[in-house]
Amino acid sequence: VHCNGPLVSSLPPSSFQSSSSSSDSQSLHHAKLNRRDGGGGWMPERKDQLPWLQVDLRERVEVTAVATQGRFGSSDWVSSYTLLYSDTGSAWKQYRQEDHIGVFPGNTNAEGVTHHKLPHSVRTRYLRFLPRGWSSKGWIGLRVEAYGCSYKSDVADFDGRSSLLYRFNQKSMSTVKDVVSLQFRSWRADGVLVHGEGQRGDYITLELHGGRLALHLNLGDGGHMSVSLGSLLDDQQWHSVQIERFNKQVNFTVDRLTRHVHTGGTGDSLEVDYELSFGGIPLPGKPGTFLRKNFHGCLENLYYNGVNIIDLAKRKKPQIYSVGNVTFSCSGSSAVSATFLSSRRSFLQLPGAGDPAWSVSFQFRTWNDAGMLLWSGLQGAQTLLLILADAQLRLTHHRSSLCPPSGRGLDDGQWHSVSVKLKGLQASVAVDNEPPSSILLSDYTALANQGCRNPTLAYQGCIRSIVINDYSVDLYRVQQGLLGNYSDLQIDICDIRDRCTPSYCEHGAVCSQTWSTFHCKCSGTGYTGATCHNSIFAPSCEAHRLMGSASGFFSIDPDGSGPLSPAVVYCNMTEEKVWMVVDHNIMGQVTVMGSSPQKPHVMKLNYSATLSQLSTLLHRAEQCQQEVVYRCRKSRLFNTWDGTPLSWWRDRAGERRTYWGGFLPGVQQCSCSLAENCIDMNYFCNCDADRTFPLILSLKISQISTSSGGRELGFLWNAASFYQELSYLHFPTLQAELSVDVAFYFKTTAPSGVFLENLGARDFIRVELSTPSAVTFTFEVGGGPAVLSVKSHVPLNDKQWHHVRAERNVKEASLQVDQLPLRFLEAPPDGPARLQLNSQLFVGGTASRQRGFLGCLRALNINGMTLDLEERAKMTPGVSAGCPGHCNGQAQLCHNRGRCIERSSGYVCDCTHSAYGGPHCQKEVSVSFESGTSVTYTFQEPFSVMRNKSRQSSAIYAQSSKSREIVAFRFLTTKAPAMLMTVTTYHQQYMTLILTHNGSLQIWYKLDREKQPDVFTATQHSLANGQLHRIQLHREGRDMYDVNQKYKLSTDRELYMIRSLTLGRVTGRAGVDEEVLQAGSRGFVGCLSSVQFNHLAPLKAAILNRGSSLVSVLGNLVESNCGELADKSSSRSLSGGSHFPKERGQERLKNAERSDSAVIGGGSHHFYLLPPPPPPPSPSFPSPSMSPSSSEK
Repeated sequence: VHCNGPLVSSLPPSSFQSSSSSSDSQSLHHAKLNRRDGGGGWMPERKDQLPWLQVDLRERVEVTAVATQGRFGSSDWVSSYTLLYSDTGSAWKQYRQEDHIGVFPGNTNAEGVTHHKLPHSVRTRYLRFLPRGWSSKGWIGLRVEAYGCSYKSDVADFDGRSSLLYRFNQKSMSTVKDVVSLQFRSWRADGVLVHGEGQRGDYITLELHGGRLALHLNLGDGGHMSVSLGSLLDDQQWHSVQIERFNKQVNFTVDRLTRHVHTGGTGDSLEVDYELSFGGIPLPGKPGTFLRKNFHGCLENLYYNGVNIIDLAKRKKPQIYSVGNVTFSCSGSSAVSATFLSSRRSFLQLPGAGDPAWSVSFQFRTWNDAGMLLWSGLQGAQTLLLILADAQLRLTHHRSSLCPPSGRGLDDGQWHSVSVKLKGLQASVAVDNEPPSSILLSDYTALANQGCRNPTLAYQGCIRSIVINDYSVDLYRVQQGLLGNYSDLQIDICDIRDRCTPSYCEHGAVCSQTWSTFHCKCSGTGYTGATCHNSIFAPSCEAHRLMGSASGFFSIDPDGSGPLSPAVVYCNMTEEKVWMVVDHNIMGQVTVMGSSPQKPHVMKLNYSATLSQLSTLLHRAEQCQQEVVYRCRKSRLFNTWDGTPLSWWRDRAGERRTYWGGFLPGVQQCSCSLAENCIDMNYFCNCDADRTFPLILSLKISQISTSSGGRELGFLWNAASFYQELSYLHFPTLQAELSVDVAFYFKTTAPSGVFLENLGARDFIRVELSTPSAVTFTFEVGGGPAVLSVKSHVPLNDKQWHHVRAERNVKEASLQVDQLPLRFLEAPPDGPARLQLNSQLFVGGTASRQRGFLGCLRALNINGMTLDLEERAKMTPGVSAGCPGHCNGQAQLCHNRGRCIERSSGYVCDCTHSAYGGPHCQKEVSVSFESGTSVTYTFQEPFSVMRNKSRQSSAIYAQSSKSREIVAFRFLTTKAPAMLMTVTTYHQQYMTLILTHNGSLQIWYKLDREKQPDVFTATQHSLANGQLHRIQLHREGRDMYDVNQKYKLSTDRELYMIRSLTLGRVTGRAGVDEEVLQAGSRGFVGCLSSVQFNHLAPLKAAILNRGSSLVSVLGNLVESNCGELADKSSSRSLSGGSHFPKERGQERLKNAERSDSAVIGGGSHHFYLLPPPPPPPSPSFPSPSMSPSSSEK
């Protein structure tokens, strides 16, 4: 059925109202589209501060589109407007498009027609157009039309003490499929809409609770489920609900937002006895008594499994029983609201509170935790204030203050009632019908502030039901200028929005909000940024190696900003390879006793990473190895009378696998058969020979196959060269509606070129080299292109690698190039949120084949996933896989954070950010400390500011995480206690590494001035033993790691505004604990080598920059080769041993093929199974799979 007919053109003059009209010739009924008579449209008076044009459509209809036009033959038109709607001509609601956009673009001249199809239709009787912008050449002029169709419905009105009962034909109704649909309009935040229950414990309840709609469902046998949707549903507007259930699957929809949930338990049918109730839960045998708070409002088109409940009630059918007063028309609410729009300028001034005794009461709702609610002048110059501070009420009179105990947490968006009374010298305040609290109006000084503070902001939110001295305030008279005075108010509308429903915060972050914006609390999520989009963890062990980390446990986020959470792995940084080891729950020998074919021994492996995490790790690795060792004694595998194998393992799909020892899938043989060296050649497996001595059967898997043809992505080195300007690579459309991050490396000699572009019908996103020294990030979400540009003081087309990272989310956008300051752009308030793209993603060019990029791109990562440039380049003319040059391969030419720089005849290593020196950044930088020696590096400005001078917002990505420290150095000493390193901030925070009296290493973190420091003892044995030890620590939020251990801090706060870093002796400082002071006074005597703190090398800076204002040296500081000399004899990690325990299979890893590989399944840990003599056991090795195809266990 088409629903697009004109609704306004045939209306009588009485259907039009307005705030004002400039003259009779511009009267209201001429404001119809394309009308030329009577002044050619509506024009308000020029003194009208809040003009509006209202149309009464005569009945409730469905509106699908609106159109506007300027005033005929004039220079008057409306360039933008908001659209309000109402059923009653009061209690208006602002129409908002997708992404909560509330402003419609209007006209650019007087004759053109601007048509807007509504993204979702609205059922209403009244429309109100509010001009927001108008012609700069004239004034407001408006002609309008609305399009839609008639709308019929069945309505029932519940007064809060009534309900409808739908009684079944039999005692109980058992269903496996249910559909409940309705529209509702509620006058309060709580109330039961639907309820039914059965004797066996089944029930279904749909109820409003705190303005949210909750569905409770129990199918018996533990099948309970509760889910809530929506917010602010007590706004006196119509909301639609649909519940669809089939067996245990439930689809719950409120206003186009759907949740898909499953019930638990074993039951899949809903058994309800006797009846379903709508509007409340009446107590059996007690008419008018209800178990829960009843619904107060209107229900429309109420259907239960196809039955029109309200129609049956209207026709007084016997299936329906009415409790209380249920009527069949929807009455409106008498409460008129006012919205205080501005936190600076909004106020409402009313007479009537100047007498010695007066009372004021009203209701308010807001998201702000501060604002002035009431000001009243008293005798003389005295005043009485009611303010909202820290989300609680405070009544103040001069130096006296009162915080009523019930007036807390009032920034929850709910309606709260407050009553203030003054009688003589006593003032009282009551909140939400709680008993009042009183204060004496004297010069008595009350408790200092009681934790409240005076707000500097005006109130921002909604207020209604104002009563002064028992007389209700008529806000319509205020609006007409007949009562009081006001500024920046919207009357007869509460324009409150819930910006956290749905939440734009990612990765489980908590959303909080004020009246005008929302915030995401990223604490504890492992992510950072305005919407908690960016992981604070590195994506691979290879990335940690490039940051200079040694072997140890690390949190790895394999998909970056993607949906997967981080996983803890062991990174084995060998000399030439990097291995990632994922542990599981069975790392030792397992003895099998007494298994049989009927009851086999089953061993399930639970890995420290989920299956999805493992799969992503596999796709980032070029080789995976896993090994299971089976030690047998008279324990057959395949030699059975019917050929049924007695041992197997399962892959991730649950498939039973019976091949062992490197043989092929589907063949029941072992590797000795393939090599023709079995102990008994009559058998295909050594374990089938029934020998009495132990035999070892090994399952070793090192083949990886993926959906991309068995070839793995080179995570950091997947590259392509573009040598024709018309060439490009294309990929599927970016998934970038609400957030997207793009990171890559480039090198070029061209002056400009587009790195990537993706287009939509209107929106687009583009990253390009706009000039030889500038990278530009441009995107369009609506409202015009947004442009971010980073300019470098040196050319970027210098044939060197440069890193680019661009991000856009609903709150802001950011762009960073190399280590240059991060540029950001805040999203406009209430602007469009969704970036809508529909074309292919072009890499290295554009859809128009203009301004293509010439040069090399590598490691193109979008939303945590690396695009395979090399594979696409193989089939694209003008593009080749890989990049020429010395610094393009996976071979590590520059070590320890050194940067490889191309030269015409080779390369050089830039060791600026490395703690090491030499041609390849491998030479130890060592210094001998004497008693009293210290090196202090003073930060030129607070560290968090220095990292990003332009940063005033929250989009900080992983490499610049606020709560991250990386510390690495080596030392040798025989003296304890000793101070190794101290980092202090301008906010009395510190991080310290000391040797205690017994020589053990302690790590101190004091991040919260109000709490005791976190203290961790990393070693129990003494490190003051004259041997060289390596310290490696890194912190990510609350998690801190050394080589072999993980520690949990009490907070994830950052070291905010770092003041200085000191090596060696530290003089006494306020706020530092006694044990730290003792170690600091002793200083350090011995050798310190290659000290790294984040991107700084303070020891190296002290040697190379003597005399610098940033570096202060006390005592004798002698450059030495003590680190290298000690290294030749011994070097120990925190554990006192090698970085990687030998039983982890270091020898087996020698044949690794790549520096970023993964060892899944705990390295080469063996599983020994020693079954008894026949009957032969059938050990099974069920486990989640590692590989997408071969699925080794």
